[in-house]
Amino acid sequence: MVSVPRLVIAAPASGSGKTTVATGLMAAFAGRGLAVSPHKVGPDYIDPGYHALATGRPGRNLDAYMCGPDLIAPLFTHGASGCDLAVVEGVMGLYDGASGQGELASTAQVSKLLRAPVVLVVDASSQSRSVAALVHGFASWDPEVRIGGVILNKVASDRHEALLREALDESGLPVLGVLRRAPQVATPSRHLGLVPVAERQTDALDAVGAMGDRVREGCDLDALMALARSAPDLPGEAWEPERHPAPGTRPVVAVAGGAAFTFAYAEHAELLTAAGAEVVVFDPLRDEKLPAGTAGLVVGGGFPEVYAPELSANEPLRRAVTGLARSGAPVAAECAGLLYLARELDDRPMCGVLDASARMSERLTLGYRQAVAVSDSVLAVAGTRLRGHEFHRTVLEPGAGTTPAWGLHQPERRVEGFVQGGVHASYLHTHWAAAPGIARRFVEQCRG
Repeated sequence: MVSVPRLVIAAPASGSGKTTVATGLMAAFAGRGLAVSPHKVGPDYIDPGYHALATGRPGRNLDAYMCGPDLIAPLFTHGASGCDLAVVEGVMGLYDGASGQGELASTAQVSKLLRAPVVLVVDASSQSRSVAALVHGFASWDPEVRIGGVILNKVASDRHEALLREALDESGLPVLGVLRRAPQVATPSRHLGLVPVAERQTDALDAVGAMGDRVREGCDLDALMALARSAPDLPGEAWEPERHPAPGTRPVVAVAGGAAFTFAYAEHAELLTAAGAEVVVFDPLRDEKLPAGTAGLVVGGGFPEVYAPELSANEPLRRAVTGLARSGAPVAAECAGLLYLARELDDRPMCGVLDASARMSERLTLGYRQAVAVSDSVLAVAGTRLRGHEFHRTVLEPGAGTTPAWGLHQPERRVEGFVQGGVHASYLHTHWAAAPGIARRFVEQCRG
């Protein structure tokens, strides 16, 4: 049994202020000297960056679609080990999950799997007494979801606050905080959500500090901590990457980082390390060489289209990546990494490992996917099944190589990605904790 005080921060809908409240709570409690474990429901990569700034710990995702419900509590316990408090930011509306899959991957499902009380963040603008009906509906919809209180956001005035509190007195749920409208803490966004922390470090620090100040001033932190401590013990053991020690040196696995490649789950590096690799992060915007002794390369997601000129201008590194790939060394690329390996991106030369051209598009491709490996690769054997997520506004032509990476079965059937030599490149984001054999196989290939 594991005892970690915890809260899930949810809302009736996107845009209600979950990120502001969750990040602000993390910052406020960390400011009290508490070790706060940050978590995010769903596949989102960007919010965890702000969570990490607020807490000084890696932001971690809890995705019941990609990882399966049974892995949610173990992954949570792994991340929250040794912490005084865990704060879990929800996704979309409280009961919204994977399309057509009922409650799967919803914030409500995760709250039940964690036995965690929920704090409902309500956008109170343009309503008064109706807020009680809204809160009552969410609190009574699923009796297994325990809503422990409400934080009112975007409250206009003292009079507005009084009307809202009067209405909620009848609901039986306490008001744990009231936040006034404050555009100065808004964080900039672009086509896929907030701008990642790595692209705006100073501004992001200021924004996180402002969120912490707002929450500290407007919320009852003692009451929120008491609610978090009311969570019962969580049964089961923490997830841990299975270690596979091997004789000899540890192969160097270079992992792309920096502002252009910010999409990564913390467990991936942990799995690679446990499989026997020495993980070295490098920045394709700045570094002209791969790390010394690189035996394998991982290039994850991000926003390469924003940095296409700089990535293209770093010709020495592009040549190094191309040389590594052509040598047959293992290379795993997801989404942004796929574009980086292409011949060009928005008419800017990239690495040219793949005979494909990428460009920005008006169309957003977004959603969960069921996938099966089409052929053997450095990541998986043919027939391996897993679930992933697509999240991009670019188009690659062609979208698949002679040997595709994945066959996708949701929402439509198609093949996607490239397997050639030691390269596995695809738009599909995956969570390796759901299939730890991926990291183990990759490191074994790096050993040759």
